[in-house]
Amino acid sequence: MNMRKSVDEATKDLDFKNKKYQLRIETNLGTILLDLLPNRAPEHCRNMIGLARSGFYDGLIFHRIIDGFMIQGGCPKGSGTGGPGYQITAEFNDLPHDAGILSMARSSDPNSAGSQFFICLGRHAYLDRQYTAFGKTADEASMQVVREIGKLKTDRNDRPLQPATMTKVTVVEV
Repeated sequence: MNMRKSVDEATKDLDFKNKKYQLRIETNLGTILLDLLPNRAPEHCRNMIGLARSGFYDGLIFHRIIDGFMIQGGCPKGSGTGGPGYQITAEFNDLPHDAGILSMARSSDPNSAGSQFFICLGRHAYLDRQYTAFGKTADEASMQVVREIGKLKTDRNDRPLQPATMTKVTVVEV
């Protein structure tokens, strides 16, 4: 399944110059609001908005959780091996990978990001300028939900024993 056409269609009306956008991730453990930062990585923001508006993330899980490091989701297979059917070019920037930072997951190829993302649980300087950071938690309540997901018990492959599901992901203009 290639989501490129759906993403392009769903993002025709974006106006990064005059509007601000948030992602609202409703999970079975609470709601995470993320401020998107198109001044740092406009194509990553556009991609995530398009996938969210297309319903791509609805029902997906956070499939990889490492306490103190990050929570990762956005794989349609739930295994860390899936994506939207295309890849986007890295937009490395100077945004530090601090707690609450939204960044794109990828393979060893810097230009292999697609739909998988992670939210940092702490400061991880070694990720800076190696992964595309493009958003951050909007408030403390959102960060608290991220921390709660980050505390879930996992198996030896970092997969949570209790599902952390994104029931609905929407885009909010603020």
